[in-house]
Amino acid sequence: MKITPSHRLYGFGAILLVSLTICSRQLGSVGEPSFIIPLAVAGVAYLLAIRELFSTPKFPRRDIFIGLLLAVLWQIPFLLKAPGSDDDIHRYLWDGRVQRLGYNPYVVVPSDPALAGLHTPETRTLNNPDVPSPYPAGAQLFFRGVTAMHESIFALKLAFVFCGWAIVLVLLDILRCSGEGAHWVLAYAWNPLLATEVAGSSHIDIVGVLLVLASAAALGRRWRMVGALALGLAVAVKLLPIVLLPLYWRRVRVRDATLAAVVVGLLYVPFFKHGRIPIGSLGTYMQRFRFNDPVFAMLERVAAPQLVVGLAVLVGFVTAFWLRSKTSAWSSDAFAWPMAATLLCAPVVYPWYLLWLLPFVRSASTVPLIIWAVSIIPTYYVWHLRTLGRPWLVPWWIMLLEYGSVAMAGAIILFRWFTRAAVGRSSAN
Repeated sequence: MKITPSHRLYGFGAILLVSLTICSRQLGSVGEPSFIIPLAVAGVAYLLAIRELFSTPKFPRRDIFIGLLLAVLWQIPFLLKAPGSDDDIHRYLWDGRVQRLGYNPYVVVPSDPALAGLHTPETRTLNNPDVPSPYPAGAQLFFRGVTAMHESIFALKLAFVFCGWAIVLVLLDILRCSGEGAHWVLAYAWNPLLATEVAGSSHIDIVGVLLVLASAAALGRRWRMVGALALGLAVAVKLLPIVLLPLYWRRVRVRDATLAAVVVGLLYVPFFKHGRIPIGSLGTYMQRFRFNDPVFAMLERVAAPQLVVGLAVLVGFVTAFWLRSKTSAWSSDAFAWPMAATLLCAPVVYPWYLLWLLPFVRSASTVPLIIWAVSIIPTYYVWHLRTLGRPWLVPWWIMLLEYGSVAMAGAIILFRWFTRAAVGRSSAN
């Protein structure tokens, strides 16, 4: 029997299903070999599947349906497992809870003895209890809305998984309207980070990703007001997509941008204190928090951290400006690369931060970002090192593996581009 691309795709999907199911059983032991090894196997299978997506112009709808069904199957064990006792989701639950009790999450400090009575067994282990919340107003209202329906870790996890699958629907619509193959939805749905960091540990980032993708879809359809509002709400969930603003220059009207700014401002009204815009522990985050940050660490030696953060944002803006003049409204590259450029220079690059890139990686130029979403997997080892009493630092050899893989992929793409350009000039002469 001849082995077809569909057969190979099914094979890689089966490997992902088995390896991620094994990985899900070790969710409480993040960073240990029993967690990293099956996750790494899943990452390799994912990259091989991506190669099939590139080499095959079109897959039958049945293959896409089965591929999405497999993704549902391997996410279920992660959804049903409890996240780590100090994962961010415990902070989300606390923030939603204190809002409903009439407190301001940008002011109250979870470790304050006077607030001990506000805690539940699920919030007592939240991380960084000595600082107030750093999450923007859009995220805070999301926490409040979900906990108002049901106050539990599982309710939040379910809400995040729902957002993750809503992205699939929006992405399928974008692929259809832009004329791209529907099979590229698997480049998003099959990424192992979606299982570990959305169904498993569960991070608010996926809500912002959904809003950015909805904004991109609206921009492509010339629904300018919807596009502006969705981007504004995405920034109100996490600040990263603010670097995409240049992509909207002359694609949305001034009144659309003004409305989006007003809506974002109104989200902050419930949190105003003495007329000041609340930022919670965002300043502390920039000053103290560091993880997987080789570029930021190098620049911080010669400049203040606030200046380096500003430079990271500027890099994203410049990238977006450059791509704005060279790409269409449907371009996935134009959305992926500005955020990736900012993350590359950020003080913290956790694995779940790369969720922002996943719906936009489906072209040859985004291969380095596809590689990055897999090469970042070894950084989980730091969680294991912490249990051994080691510093919260990514070992140099892991960063070399992670960023070296990305740099090598980028170098190969540039070499091929220059080679094709040289051949083209020779043919013209």
